Amino acid sequence: MSGREPLCSPRRFGRGAALTVVFASVLVAGAATGSLPDNGGRAASGAVAATAPASPPEAVTRAAEEAMADGKSPLEAAERAVSRSGDRWAAVYSEGEYEQFAQSLDGLYTGVGLEARRERDGRIEVTKVQAGSPAAAAGIRAGDRLRSVDGSTVDGRPVTDVVSLLRGDATDAVAGTTVRLGLERGTRVWTETLRRACLSTDSVTVRTLAGGITVIRITAFTKGAGDAVRTAVDAAPAGAGVVLDLRGNSGGLVTEAVSTASVFLDGGLVATYDVDGEQRALHADSGGDTTRPLVALVDGGTMSAAELLTGALRDRGRAVVVGSRTFGKGSVQMPSRLPDGSVAELTVGHYSTPSGRSVDGTGVTPDLDADDGALERAETVLSGLGDAS
Repeated sequence: MSGREPLCSPRRFGRGAALTVVFASVLVAGAATGSLPDNGGRAASGAVAATAPASPPEAVTRAAEEAMADGKSPLEAAERAVSRSGDRWAAVYSEGEYEQFAQSLDGLYTGVGLEARRERDGRIEVTKVQAGSPAAAAGIRAGDRLRSVDGSTVDGRPVTDVVSLLRGDATDAVAGTTVRLGLERGTRVWTETLRRACLSTDSVTVRTLAGGITVIRITAFTKGAGDAVRTAVDAAPAGAGVVLDLRGNSGGLVTEAVSTASVFLDGGLVATYDVDGEQRALHADSGGDTTRPLVALVDGGTMSAAELLTGALRDRGRAVVVGSRTFGKGSVQMPSRLPDGSVAELTVGHYSTPSGRSVDGTGVTPDLDADDGALERAETVLSGLGDAS
């Protein structure tokens, strides 16, 4: 990485909601599709998608070309063709949207640094404030209620809509633009005007529990996630267990999932996948830590590349999987440019775990079921693994 501060480029979100449906993180507006490299096997570090993209189905290409010849929108024509195809995970992006998609996988977004959730009564509550963000500088805290954004009441609205307002998607807001928040804390009600900034997502966070257990939470496989996991494992106390928390991780760069697998495996198969019927394989690098006790925590929000990693660690006998059944997205998407520069990202195949099991539609079933108290269950498992070792 260079010494320059990363820049968040202007966004063009004519249909921006499409970029928030699959990617669970409310701070990253981009679909984490599980894009794979087309290099004959081993994943190239940092690859966002295929270096030689597969051609989109003939119907999508023909629709886009005919629309352009008739002076109509190739993007809209491609969208209609995709909607008729029955491809559940297919998407069509404008050129600007796809640039933002790639940027989100770099771990960057334009916003104010808030995470939020909708309570049962429809109220929007701040759950986290990113350190160093405009929201933190304004003194906003977790637990504060968000009442309005630029005068629009947010009670009862989906969190994705609220985040879109905070980011200014409808107006292509860039870093430096302002947004006015209506807030409430106890009996205090006030308005705060913040200036949006280019922020990083901190997709990997680390904490240490009593007894030296290291909990590594990965919210998305953005660029550099594998290196961050390796750094955390290297810094963990010798012989202490690791909890790899993949709950709510909806995927991202498959290359980063493979890089993470390499932290715990000494080479070997991570997954196989097919592209238009041709079988290919992903392999871990050699030299990973194969002895440290390891538990992977998963739930119904664990998707795509996170499921690929979970399946590899379980099938290779490297981790005990604790939690609830994962989402079940085992399909492979690859992008192709359409005549107007827009991008069609379409399903071209499916991946399987090292034992040959597909997770598409079925997910990964944990070794030990746990919902409430899953982390405590993981600690108990690690204590047993430590004794056994």
